[in-house]
Amino acid sequence: MTESLLTQALAEEATKKSGLIWVRGTGQARALWHVWLDGAAYLLGDGPGEQPLEGLTDGGSAEVTVRSKDKGGRLVVWTAAVQEIAPGSEAWDAAVAELKGKRLNAPDGEQMVERWARECRILRLEPSAVSTEMPEGSLATAPPVTTATTREPVPAALPSLLFKRRKR
Repeated sequence: MTESLLTQALAEEATKKSGLIWVRGTGQARALWHVWLDGAAYLLGDGPGEQPLEGLTDGGSAEVTVRSKDKGGRLVVWTAAVQEIAPGSEAWDAAVAELKGKRLNAPDGEQMVERWARECRILRLEPSAVSTEMPEGSLATAPPVTTATTREPVPAALPSLLFKRRKR
């Protein structure tokens, strides 16, 4: 019983302190930003300009992996019950109050709350089982497919143009 309470406390503290958690629903695990409130992690997404919450459905379950803040390694894994929060509810208002402070670089400033109510989902992930066991082998997966490309090489003449000495 005591060990169970300690692992639950570890999961809560590690999740509170971590900026990102890795969440796997029915698809591939994704790094997602979150807030911890009332014993659960709250995620915002699926709207334009917000993080994708693919594979996470209301009433489903998810696996959450939390990394160590100082070393970045896997610290704890917990299974979560996923619940979608309805806009305008008391739980939604409390979650939005916390999420607003954590959302960086919002394109619409104070109007983001109305946009979230119209276009986004807020999910509550409540821990149901916690594990500190380390898995066998690597958990690495291929990165998701994207249209992003890497930078092109710097043109050979650019450094001489940028750092050319001015004549006096």
